[in-house]
Amino acid sequence: MKRLLSIELQKIWKNKASRVLTLTYFILLTFIALIASIKFDLGIFKFHLAEMGIFNFPYIWHFNTYIAAILKLFLAIVIVSMMANEYSYGTLKQNLIDGMSKKEFIQSKFLTVVLFASVSTVFIFIMSLLLGYSFSSYTEFSIVFSDVEYLLAYFIKLVGFFSFCLFLGILVKRSAFALGFLLVWNIIEGIINGILSFKVFPENTTAASITQFLPLESMSNLIVEPFSRLSVVKNLGNQIGLDNIKDYGVQYSAVAIVLCWTAIFIFLSYRLLKKRDL
Repeated sequence: MKRLLSIELQKIWKNKASRVLTLTYFILLTFIALIASIKFDLGIFKFHLAEMGIFNFPYIWHFNTYIAAILKLFLAIVIVSMMANEYSYGTLKQNLIDGMSKKEFIQSKFLTVVLFASVSTVFIFIMSLLLGYSFSSYTEFSIVFSDVEYLLAYFIKLVGFFSFCLFLGILVKRSAFALGFLLVWNIIEGIINGILSFKVFPENTTAASITQFLPLESMSNLIVEPFSRLSVVKNLGNQIGLDNIKDYGVQYSAVAIVLCWTAIFIFLSYRLLKKRDL
């Protein structure tokens, strides 16, 4: 396992584009901390984002994981390119000639996916603790770690999404086309969601019950938007007569669905590679 992971990391690090994208991703994650310095002073309209409670425990776990998940496309490009380069540079064929089985090849890719997701999760964990203890009004241990399950949801979301990207990289063989297919699939899910929500089941929640099983939608459901959860937004909603009944917690049904999709993507990647004439 260590040998397989070492081989993949060497490939990524020796590729300048992958190296730059990986470093850019983690640099951008640190920019979340810069939100704390944003202040608006427009006459009587003044506010400091950090003072609005976005870095309060336990809300910070929800906010940071949601924002960080938006940036996952940078690592997705690395994952897709990692697979596309195997075909472009002939390293896949060379690995097989050197004695690596196709099963070990897929294992090495999945281990890389898990490693990226793990490092990103640990990074967000440490950064959230630092920001939380710097700005949060609540620092009691029971409060600090009360919503830490968002980190689990974030990790699973990354593993599922990167596994999907890995499958597309194997399926299409070209990184640009694979990323294009990812965009098209996102649009397709949006169209399906729109048709079911506004045409077929406009007056109930049946559409959401169906679309929750779509791959990208299920990943999105792991961490719902956190902004309407802020007290200032809730108060504004109450003043204009809008009741917020959204469930912001991590739904373990969504966790199970994403884990199933992850297993499906890895299995299909292996089957596709096994049957393909290299």
